[in-house]
Amino acid sequence: MAKVFHYGGVHSGCGTAAVVWFILYTALITKNFIKVRDGDSLANLIMSYILVTLLCTILAAAHPQFRVIFHDYFEAGHRFAGWTALIIFWTHNVLDARVEAKLEGISWGMYIVHSPNFWCFCVSTSCTLLSWSRLRPRDVYPEVLSDHAIRLHFKYMPMQPFYGLKISTRPLLEWHAFATIPDEDENGKINGFSIVVSNAGDWTREIIMNPPKKLWTPGYPLHGLLYTSRLFKQIVVVATGSGIGPCLSLLYADVIPQRVFWSTPAPEQTYGKKIIKVVLKADPDAIIWNTREKGRPDMVALTYQLVLESKAEAVFIISNPKLTKKVVYGMETRGIPAYGAIFDS
Repeated sequence: MAKVFHYGGVHSGCGTAAVVWFILYTALITKNFIKVRDGDSLANLIMSYILVTLLCTILAAAHPQFRVIFHDYFEAGHRFAGWTALIIFWTHNVLDARVEAKLEGISWGMYIVHSPNFWCFCVSTSCTLLSWSRLRPRDVYPEVLSDHAIRLHFKYMPMQPFYGLKISTRPLLEWHAFATIPDEDENGKINGFSIVVSNAGDWTREIIMNPPKKLWTPGYPLHGLLYTSRLFKQIVVVATGSGIGPCLSLLYADVIPQRVFWSTPAPEQTYGKKIIKVVLKADPDAIIWNTREKGRPDMVALTYQLVLESKAEAVFIISNPKLTKKVVYGMETRGIPAYGAIFDS
């Protein structure tokens, strides 16, 4: 179960398989058109090739290297190309129904309502409309931590631990995912939640320099990788820099015995005493490594040391892709299950 979250790729894998199947379908109707040529078959064929071109373009743009360099363009293109493909699929479905209905000698309306494709598109379109109908602008209460990080508080719903949320200033163009941290009132009751945003690019830099009063959110939040930590009795949590943000929900929940290893430059000056307090509350002996004073640590060696000391069953790491792969490999070669958020998870 934890490996499913670690590896990810279900969405892209299903999409790639579907495109391959549609290419084979297009080859089949091309063969049929060569045998029987008429206006409806030609229109159906043209739509099929338009869809193949569009879908292959989406796949090519989803290549990891392109996504890293042109992420905003990928996200906007993926979204609008997907909507365009859905509209063309509806048109294609109607044209295909006309061709098949003529062959079977029935009305195309009768054929289409008995077609599985029609009902699949109804479900697909309904899911798309439902998703966007739940889009809402939410009030934001910013708490500036430093010139490198900001904590954004939301009050519109109480949020339990282990959830993640996407936010946006331009919902049609880009979305950014963050782990949520439950906020408590003076009585210890959850009355909202917050997210920690650190400077990792143009969008996050703008959020820090000009804190927003409102942000867009989609539907209900979803569980992330760290939710699977509940499968284990003892774990080691590893984070670098702003990777502590997604871990704070896990640390707040305090439902699993854990050791914490956090490596970051100037932790207190960058993230504030409140964040440090949450970390130390979850693990009073946490290793909070200040890289400005001590330099870069040997992440694999120190993580392994914590595993041995605590007899942990697994390691969870939130860091950059390169270090995540290094630590996961280092632990797994020592026989220790390790999981981290990878590119497509």
